[in-house]
Order: sequence, then structure tokens, then C-alpha cells
Amino acid sequence: MSAANATPVKQIAQAPLAWIGLLVLALLLQSCATAELRTVPTVQSLHETKTYNRVANNTNDATLKVITLNIAHGRGDGFHQLLQNGDKAQSHLNAIATLLKGQHPDIVALQEADAPSFWSGKFDHVEYVAKHGSFAYFVHANHAEGIGISYGTAFVSNLELKHPEAITFNPELAALPKGFVVATVTWPGSSCMELDITSVHLDSSSEATRRRQAADLIATLRARDRPMVVMGDFNSRWEQEGSAVRLIASELGLSAYKPDQAGLETFTRLGWRLDWILISPEFTFHSYNVINDKVSDHRTVAAELTLNHEIAAGNPPDSCEFKQES
Repeated sequence: MSAANATPVKQIAQAPLAWIGLLVLALLLQSCATAELRTVPTVQSLHETKTYNRVANNTNDATLKVITLNIAHGRGDGFHQLLQNGDKAQSHLNAIATLLKGQHPDIVALQEADAPSFWSGKFDHVEYVAKHGSFAYFVHANHAEGIGISYGTAFVSNLELKHPEAITFNPELAALPKGFVVATVTWPGSSCMELDITSVHLDSSSEATRRRQAADLIATLRARDRPMVVMGDFNSRWEQEGSAVRLIASELGLSAYKPDQAGLETFTRLGWRLDWILISPEFTFHSYNVINDKVSDHRTVAAELTLNHEIAAGNPPDSCEFKQES
């Protein structure tokens, strides 16, 4: 056998070992759901002050720009994070931070976001993106903890994050730990209009499981009783029978942007739209864009929201009277 042929043969021989390793890891992850299924995560501040001053389209109406992205444990669009080193993870996160800085979002919802983990460089990916993306705040909910692995959902934000909650779904429902984090922000340019933002990651294996997880999400957000923006990797298509994303929208009275429109697919390997931004009637989509960036195996979704003043006027905080922009 020539030296030229030796390397491909060796790679082929090692391939089954990689698959076996990933299968064992998946089985171990079943037992790694965090012990506390409902926690209050700490909001981290990277700057003492952050001045918000932005308006859309040269009008007097302040807008809210939100983004959701499954950052895939920092592996880019590669097969698995175990098959790369920490330097490669940093390179992929640098690309994400650069993308976000160019988009100028107020809030970014992240999924598959790692705290220090052996398989992705042993550093906090959320803090890294927040610092390199020039965000003022971040909060990280870890839904999986164990065997040197910690990951979950998160926000990086230029608006102050208040009243955070982290919910890990019942680990008996699914093989891999999933959950969501929710926090409250104040609408830009207003001291009165508060809303809840959510970063959610639902199960990838079963629509029935996703619907059961959705019930936890629905109950939590109803109890918080604020206008809301729900973002994340729902692993669910609108047109599926028993669609979990459609269930959440229906039960919470939320709207999706053109849910039946082609060209908004976010998981391009299968041509499916799995990543969504859902909004309360208090808000309107001013713009919506799926960015073909390839910084992850999921595409980035960005939306700019404006206030529906007539509806929003009926939902001010108790301590404050909502005032419409003149």
C-alpha cells in the first residue's frame, strides 16, 4: 500500500470509532440535565453604563432589533464540536461576534451556548460573544451540567436584563437536556413599556415531546403576564401536524412573520424553517431577515420590531403611564 493511500484508509477506519464515541456521549448526556429545573440566573454586566439612542427609518418611533441564533457549541457548520480544538471554536465565535456587531441588535437570543466544556475549548462562549460583540449585558441558563459539559440558552444584550428565569424541561421527556431563559427589558426610548424576551430550545427528536415542553413555556410566560417576544430553535416547522411552534403561537396569542413563505429556511441541510421569532400583538414586524452567514449549522434570524401603539397603550407597568410618541 502506498503512503498516498494510507491516510484515507486510516480515516475510514477511525470513522466508526467517532460514531461510537458520539453515541456514548449522547447516552451520557441523558443524565446531565441540571439538578435545579427552575433557577434565577445571574445577569452579568460588562459596562457600567450603556446609552441607548437609536430610531428607525428617520422617524420618531423607536424600534427594537432582535436576533436569534443557535451557535452550535461553537462548531460553525461542522459535524460536531468534539472534532475541533478550542482555537477553532474561538474562530467560529469571532465570526459570530463580527456578524452581530454588523447587525447592531439590541438583544440576541442564543441556543446551544456553552459554559466551559471540554468538547468546545473549556471557556464560556456566551461571555466571549458578549465581549467581542461589544454587548453590555449577558445572562446564561445552563440546562446541561455534567461530565465536563455545560450548555444551554442565553442572551447577549445592549438593554438591561431584569427578572431573569431559567427553566430546564423535565429530563424524562427527552434524551438531551433543553430549556429556555426569559428576562424583562424596557422598550427603547420608553421608561414605561416592559416586555419579556425568551430564548428557547426545544427537543429535536419528537413533535409530541416538543408539545409537552411547549406547555411548560406557555405556563411560565402566562404567569409573567407581560407582552413578549419568543425566539429560538423550536426544532418545529409551522406546517407539521401538531406543530409545537404553532401551538405556542396560538396559546400565547403570538404572531410569526409569514410562516408559510418559502425562502426563510434556517436549517439548510434539510431545507427547514426551525428558528423563529414570535411576537405579541403589541408589536409589529418592521423587517425580518434570514441571514445566509454560515457561522453555524443554523442561520441567523434578525427582526426589527415597532410598537403597535393602540394595543401597547393598554399594557404599561403599574408604576408608569404609557405615553405614545408624538
